[in-house]
Amino acid sequence: MILLPLALAAATQTAAKPLPADPREARYQRCVALADRDPAAAKIEAGKWRLAGGDYFAQQCLGLAYATERNWTAAADAFQQAARAAELGHDVRAANYWAQAGNAFLAAGDAGHARTALDAALAAGELTGFARGEAQLDRARALVAAGQPAAARVDLDAALTNAPADPLAWLLSATLARRMKDLPRAQKDIAQALTRSADDANVQLEAGNIAAVAGDEAAARKAWSQAAQLAPPDSPIRAEVAKALAQFPSR
Repeated sequence: MILLPLALAAATQTAAKPLPADPREARYQRCVALADRDPAAAKIEAGKWRLAGGDYFAQQCLGLAYATERNWTAAADAFQQAARAAELGHDVRAANYWAQAGNAFLAAGDAGHARTALDAALAAGELTGFARGEAQLDRARALVAAGQPAAARVDLDAALTNAPADPLAWLLSATLARRMKDLPRAQKDIAQALTRSADDANVQLEAGNIAAVAGDEAAARKAWSQAAQLAPPDSPIRAEVAKALAQFPSR
């Protein structure tokens, strides 16, 4: 199931090129595990470790702890500090940290800082494959928020090439195509999203939106109904479905 926004991606170490060996790696892995099950304890551990020479390993673990707590502003700051420290140490992990900072900034609603962090992540040249695609996807989200749909389309197309298994990339591509009035592209991409994540309310909501634009009331109603069923009771998706249905006459 897709998570919107893609905030929980900040709580995982994205894969890039093979990372250099480091004696701090074992303690880092323990800190990451702690951040997942007990973020408060992980923050204490990360603080102690920084004083003992943990450097960007400790700082990134701190970011993960904040991410587990969904304190995205604090997580973004911690990841950003880790990225800067890793850059000073000429460590390729800096690209991962910048990508995580960008993702956390997006979750915090700060698209401007997200764009800066993601530019740094992608410019480093260390992210490859799926990891690069995810960073391109996040930068596309930042560009959409900044009102730059054409630039976002470039990044989304690249993300679909590098991370084609991610249903969120197809969903956002379909949504952007609909907003840019490219109905054939929207229909093609939402079909891909449905293939990968038909059990996600956001995907069904967008499928209904696209069907409505195409004039297919029956398909739109069916998709919106599924979106409402899949969404939690307190989800804003239910209100969006009610609003969407209002465009059609009552039956």
